[in-house]
Amino acid sequence: MRTKPVSRTTVASRFRDAVDEFATVSPARFAIGIFTALIFILTLVLSLPIAHAEGQQTSAADALFTAVSVICVTGLSVVDMATHWSLFGNVAILVGLQVGGIGVLTLASIMGLVVSRRLGLRTRLMAASDSNPSRIHHGPVSESQAIRLGEIGGLLATVALSALVIEVGVAIAIFPSLLVAGFDTWTAAWQSFYYAASAFTNTGFTPNAEGLELFTADPWMLTVLAIAVFLGSVGFPVIFALTRGWRTPRRWPVHVKLTLFTTIALIILGALAIALLEWSNPQTLGSDPPGSRPLTAGFMSVMTRSGGFATIDLAQANGSTLLVMDMLMFVGGGSASTAGGIKVTTLAVLFLAAFAEARGDEDMQVFDRRIPTDVLRLAVSVVLWGATIVAAASIFLLQLTKAPLDFVLFDVISAFATCGLSTGLTETLPDAGKYVLSATMWAGRVGTVTLAAALAATQRRQLFRRAEERPIVG
Repeated sequence: MRTKPVSRTTVASRFRDAVDEFATVSPARFAIGIFTALIFILTLVLSLPIAHAEGQQTSAADALFTAVSVICVTGLSVVDMATHWSLFGNVAILVGLQVGGIGVLTLASIMGLVVSRRLGLRTRLMAASDSNPSRIHHGPVSESQAIRLGEIGGLLATVALSALVIEVGVAIAIFPSLLVAGFDTWTAAWQSFYYAASAFTNTGFTPNAEGLELFTADPWMLTVLAIAVFLGSVGFPVIFALTRGWRTPRRWPVHVKLTLFTTIALIILGALAIALLEWSNPQTLGSDPPGSRPLTAGFMSVMTRSGGFATIDLAQANGSTLLVMDMLMFVGGGSASTAGGIKVTTLAVLFLAAFAEARGDEDMQVFDRRIPTDVLRLAVSVVLWGATIVAAASIFLLQLTKAPLDFVLFDVISAFATCGLSTGLTETLPDAGKYVLSATMWAGRVGTVTLAAALAATQRRQLFRRAEERPIVG
């Protein structure tokens, strides 16, 4: 008796149902799985001889490191990004930048919306997980959200349109600067889009061997790139809220106000610190005319949001400056943005908690709103997990390379915060060091909240409370 062959439709539907069930049961693991799969796919693509400028095969360590740096929108490199890759390789890298910058689940939701012309509940939940990592935990999210579930459709449209409009606008704005720098029309055209995508996604890759050295005296080029990095680092929920109500700042959600206030404050304080510490250093700011030094200091401060572009040789910077930039990079940019780090709102919540404790207040309050204590617990968890990852990677690389602590710590934090700034240590790492930094970039981009949720087998609820006892703290 002949058995009926299983139809393709049945197999496809079963596979789709299995994926849907996995995404529903463990959205954190689903996100990490998709993210990691994209890295390995790009690794295979970059390993092909067609991706190499000279038709050779890129080593597994270099291909993996580049793929992780691209999908994680980090910007660190172990090869010369301007000369190593062919046109095919550069196109693959640009596609990877867009996927990594927008977010895997957000991009999947946009594609699903385009294909089906509707946004189902599961698709909304997937996109919501990208816009707020707190949603990856089972159960309702208690605090008021900058993006509510019913507004996810508008957020997806904002993500797609803002990425397109900002990158095209930046490319058009910097095109004349590339022509003035001596590039022909075609080279200036494609490099302007490369710079625009690299700036908005906070990656920091440069398409020419000289990098930004050609534009250190071009305030227009540096200002436009800094604005693009800033817009990418504040996050899509902030852009979404501003497009809806930029005329009514009083009605902005607390998340938007905290993100903008903390980001601007860190940029100003960082610029002042860099200028003060490097003003007389002839290897960095000291070689520039006094009138252009504030611009360079401000540009480098913006780049610590996760931008990755550099107009000074960081290997020649003072140790005090590197430490200041370490702290700025570790904080990073806004939540649900193209930037990395522990996020500016995490830092803001910790300061609000310390301020409330100093005043003797029971609640954290800001902008006439009360912040619940579970947000503080999440902020503390993010900082501790992040510090643990940075410490473990730094210890390993210190033992492996015997390099100075300030150089190792700088590059490790840059990898964790997906920033891309480097003292030059990354390019000299052996394969074992490349794998360690790749894992650090992966953990930093996935996010400590998502990673912790994925490692947890289940979310359990206790039906009882134990007796309370207070340890001595401080």
